[in-house]
Formats: sequence, structure tokens, C-alpha cells
Amino acid sequence: MTAPLTPPPHERPPHDGWQPPAAGHEDHAPHHPVHGGYGQDGPGLRTELVEGLVTLVVVTVGGVLLGLLWWWLAPHVPLVGEVSGKSWVVYLKDSEGEQAIGVDGTFTLLGLAFGALSGLVVFLARRRGGVPLTVGLGVGALLAGLVAWRLGVWLGPTEDVIAHAKDVGKGVTFSAPLKLGTMGALLAAPLAALLVHLGLTALFGPRDPDPYDEIGPHPKDPYGAPLT
Repeated sequence: MTAPLTPPPHERPPHDGWQPPAAGHEDHAPHHPVHGGYGQDGPGLRTELVEGLVTLVVVTVGGVLLGLLWWWLAPHVPLVGEVSGKSWVVYLKDSEGEQAIGVDGTFTLLGLAFGALSGLVVFLARRRGGVPLTVGLGVGALLAGLVAWRLGVWLGPTEDVIAHAKDVGKGVTFSAPLKLGTMGALLAAPLAALLVHLGLTALFGPRDPDPYDEIGPHPKDPYGAPLT
């Protein structure tokens, strides 16, 4: 019985330095995901929707405070009632006064302050932002303006100025009901809220990780060979 012949080294087939893994053994070379940053999910759509709904409700309820401040700080527009023939007429006591403009201006300034504060509070509470949260903030600020407007009108003098003139008597000055001369003032709160919130999120919000920073300097394929 003769031993198997081994060919000389110079006659052996070329070897590329790689051998397939043996059966039953797995390659334990580290795997580097190409897009590691995209594998991390956020808090979930349901959680974001709940946060947006809560934000909408809380900001809308804040409109009660806005309405009370408007009713308290808005200037009074003086009216006077007179009898012309058999009917009552009501006119401005000071036709050149700017109290009516001051009513709109007060509501607008309060709306801007309320919206800016709401945007700041929402950002501090949820720095990561999100579409549902932003929508809830904007819609809530708009509804808060509507609540403030209707609450101020309800708390203010009666809207029936003829009946009010009859009650106080002829030639007696009384206050006009609260009202907005321009409905554009309702947009002050949502615009301020969105501008402040989006601005703070852009400047100080969390950033998405760069996927190329997570690959590492020398990524390798599943067999351990460097990727080019």
C-alpha cells in the first residue's frame, strides 16, 4: 500500500486565500448595516396622533383665558342714544375716537402673545415635533381665538344697543358691545404659534442621525471582505 502522492508546491493550483465556511459553522464576521440610521422608528403614529389631539384640546381651552383678557383690557367704545321722532337712534359719542380700532388691536396683540407662548410650551414639552403635533397646535390656536372672541362678546355689553339705550335713557353714554372689525385678527394666534414652534424645532430640535456616520471607516461584506 503506497501513500498518496502530493504534488510539488509549484504544481499546486492557485489559492485565492478564501475558503468557504465549513458545514455547521456560521460566519461570525461583524455585519455593518448600510443604512443603520433608518432602522430606528419614532414613537409610533398612534402616539403622535394622541399627542396632537391632546395639544389641540389644551390649546383650545386656553382660549378661555384669552377671552377674559380681551374682555378686561379692550377699550370701551362710548355710544349715545337719542330719540328721533318715534324711534331710537344710537351713534358714537366720539366720532373721531380710535376705541374701535383699539378693540381689534388688543385682540390681535393678545392673540400673538398667546400663540407665541403656546408654541414655546409645546416645543418644551415635545421637542421632537411631528406633523400631528404641529397640526394640533395650529388648529388649537385657531379654535382658541374663536373661543376668546365669542366669550368676550358674551361677557361684554349686550349686542342689542337699542334696548341698552332705552335702559340707560336718552343722552346717557354707554359702552358698545365687543366685536371684531376684521376677522383676520383670529389668525394672529395660530400664525404666532406655528412660527415660534417651527422656528424652535428647526434651531434646537433633535437631528436625524447621518447614516454614513454609523457605517464606520471600513465597512465589510458578510464574509469579512472590505467593501469598495
